[in-house]
Amino acid sequence: MTLKLQLENVSLPLSEFSLKADLTLTAPVTGIRGPSGAGKTSLIEIIAGLRRPASGRIVLNDHVLCDTAARVNLAPELRRVGYVPQDLALFPHLSTRANLYYGHRPNGSATSHADHVIDLLEIRPLLTRRVHNLSGGEKQRVALGRALLASPQILLLDEPLSSLDVRLKEKILPYLLSIREDLHLPMIYVTHSQKELQTICDEVLTVEEGRITQATLSE
Repeated sequence: MTLKLQLENVSLPLSEFSLKADLTLTAPVTGIRGPSGAGKTSLIEIIAGLRRPASGRIVLNDHVLCDTAARVNLAPELRRVGYVPQDLALFPHLSTRANLYYGHRPNGSATSHADHVIDLLEIRPLLTRRVHNLSGGEKQRVALGRALLASPQILLLDEPLSSLDVRLKEKILPYLLSIREDLHLPMIYVTHSQKELQTICDEVLTVEEGRITQATLSE
């Protein structure tokens, strides 16, 4: 799937500074790094529709998600954007299966698409288990699967491995690579890890006090 994500003169006031974005993303996987509190999460929440910018325009593959001048601001569920937050946001009162299929949007053959995602992430044995009985890595895979079953045009990952130990990180990273190589789904990947940037990303943006600059993978 090709990507063209345009953020045109986007501005969002935060507590100590304003986040500013004026860029076009076309790489299969764009990494975003920067110090804590720099505006990284706010940036992807704007794209996901969880925050509304004070001004600007956001266009995903020629589909207008937000245009403050025209008073357009699509609801998150209408944006075709998959989002996996740091806390995963799984519902503890629902089963693993119900969490996985929450917000499911069929893509072609609904059964074959769901089965493909379930098998890709190796979560079929987890479907009958309760969420509170899953390990951290298992919860991460279920959260990824839920985002993928919404048939997004882009996947936003906010520090997806930060809460995992080294052993679990090594287990989850191959699943992220499979999403990239098998599903050909564009991603925006927020992380502090240089290794993760070099392993999965094609380009890198640095966010510092709301200002976004391009960087190289070797920096």
